[in-house]
Amino acid sequence: MNDGGQRRYGPLGRALVIIPTYNEAENIEPIVSRVRAAVPEADILVADDNSPDGTGKIADELAGDDAQVHVLHRKGKEGLGAAYLAGFRWGIEHGYGVLVEMDADGSHQPEELPRLLTALKGADLVLGSRWVPGGRIVNWPKSREYISRGGSLYSRVLLDVPIRDVTGGFRAFRKETLEGLGLEDVASAGYCFQVDLARRAVGAGFHVVEVPITFVERERGDSKMSRDILVEALWRVTAWGIGSRANRLLGRGPAKRPS
Repeated sequence: MNDGGQRRYGPLGRALVIIPTYNEAENIEPIVSRVRAAVPEADILVADDNSPDGTGKIADELAGDDAQVHVLHRKGKEGLGAAYLAGFRWGIEHGYGVLVEMDADGSHQPEELPRLLTALKGADLVLGSRWVPGGRIVNWPKSREYISRGGSLYSRVLLDVPIRDVTGGFRAFRKETLEGLGLEDVASAGYCFQVDLARRAVGAGFHVVEVPITFVERERGDSKMSRDILVEALWRVTAWGIGSRANRLLGRGPAKRPS
């Protein structure tokens, strides 16, 4: 998306990298270490859903040794979307100007964070994209790639959003962007949470930029993707698409962000 260069962007402010976890005991220490090395000025919030493997305890130990690492302990596993929403609220309440979504399993490369943050200086939302020129994936089976590409294409066409990687979860938001998305009525809990925020950003008129990333399949631990998550994403995207078309036919468009 392009705002034609009409908007002037203020300074970014402090950055908070939100890392949701559930049973990531093998991954949390190395990913925190890599984030701290890649963006030493940024803080980290580990949002742990009461992992039975002790991820939360490890995160507490990391936080005890580093004042820039924080831990948000949640009661139980409620889904990726719920964890990020809780992290957003925590970050906004604590005065951060930038909030970043990033996986704990190493699939999102912390070393690419500086490029996302640099791009955010002239945008409202920056997406790390696998499907723009320069983006790539490593160690994915073709079946997984087809599902991901197909999901992004289906969402892009049905929801009419000019984003190549609608489902990606490596993202940097300005605080003001999140505050303008109507997060209080976000209901999607699984991976379609990413589609939901993308369509809300486009509908609100925010300037969205995609930068290429290298996405690497996790080496340790189990993927959280499941059939139920895919089914939820399919029916929600379909319902959103039908609803937006009905609104256009009735002359009701989405509210635009004030300039």
